[in-house]
Amino acid sequence: MFDRRSFLGSATAASMASPAAAQALKAVPLPAADLHGRDEDAYWKALRAQFLIPADVVNLNVGTVGSSPRPVLKAIFDGFETTEQMTQAGSEDYPIWGYGSWEAYRKPFADFMGAHVDQMAILRNCTEANSYVANGFDMKAGDEVLMSDEEHGSGEMPWMLRHRRYGVVVKKFAMPKPPKDAAAILNRINDAITPRTKIIFVSHISTATGVVLPAKEIAALARSKGIVSAFDGAHAPGMIKVDLNDIGCDLYTGSMHKWLFATKGTGFLYLRDESVMDRVWNTVATGGYDDPTRKADRYMQIGSSCIPTLMGLNAAIELATSIGMERIEARNRLLADYIHGQMVKRGAESWTSPDPALRGAIATVNTPPVQRMELQEWLWTNHKIRVRGGNPSKLRLATPYFLSKADIDRFLGLFDEFRKMKGA
Repeated sequence: MFDRRSFLGSATAASMASPAAAQALKAVPLPAADLHGRDEDAYWKALRAQFLIPADVVNLNVGTVGSSPRPVLKAIFDGFETTEQMTQAGSEDYPIWGYGSWEAYRKPFADFMGAHVDQMAILRNCTEANSYVANGFDMKAGDEVLMSDEEHGSGEMPWMLRHRRYGVVVKKFAMPKPPKDAAAILNRINDAITPRTKIIFVSHISTATGVVLPAKEIAALARSKGIVSAFDGAHAPGMIKVDLNDIGCDLYTGSMHKWLFATKGTGFLYLRDESVMDRVWNTVATGGYDDPTRKADRYMQIGSSCIPTLMGLNAAIELATSIGMERIEARNRLLADYIHGQMVKRGAESWTSPDPALRGAIATVNTPPVQRMELQEWLWTNHKIRVRGGNPSKLRLATPYFLSKADIDRFLGLFDEFRKMKGA
């Protein structure tokens, strides 16, 4: 617990560190547009310099949280410096969002995700968006939501709350480990649908295995049976190119602080059209929540929030767009394929699909008898490499575009060393 002395000490330390922080945040030139064609390694190395992650740190856990690069941090800090002057032009203008429509921030992200601004609500994280769907979707006791057995807690628990309070039935299908193709997933969903199924809620990219589910085909299956389709897209923005209106789903949630490297505290809720909006009640409400003419904007009426976070979001979109999502996705997949192949050569059991269409930038492998948590602690404490996974022996290895092959080889060498040390 903080007392006054420790708080003041922390504040003093922060103020003393500010010149170093300012130095760390100095602008570093982005690579020339044609450098990728001339020297691909130099191009990605130049982008690595945009991140404050020290050179000796390897982050294979972007699946939990990304690191905002210099342009994003500059936009955030400049945003605070500007907004906190309290010199906004209008007498009713204040440096907060959560009451207005803020299309200057919604539209760039909607465009980036293949949506229209009227379909997009910017929220504070994916958990908040998932809670809107689970708590707000119009259902009665005995109605079923169908989900996979690989959903993240922030996707599953809101539905479990709805189950406990109102008797909605949470039904799960088992994801193949690994799925050999899209049909293996679609068949399991189709077989689990009953006359009581009202909504299918699944991850677009599994947080457990990194499998990229066939979202467009799942949405079409749901639509053919009169069922609403909803996706938890926490991992998708910035990892793969997404076109929400092409997918054809009814609802889609996500976060921007992972693979897009935007500000922490940014998430979103996409609603396809009024027919869906009419079935999803607001569960956070202030003035304007009940105005249907505001469309998706009415789900943004969440009270005082932080405008500089949205300025950082715009900068993250600008950076990703300048690189090109096709190029980012190809790089992400290339690195994931490499680390996955190398782990399989070492005898790891793959939970990542052999179908390239079902793989993104997460390679999940099972490595018994290696104990995941013991390896994770050893790697970070002794070698500054971050990994994550699941007990007892699952490793989830995330490969953002700024990693190098040398970073991955360093991890692989240490993994070999750890196994030898443990006699595994």
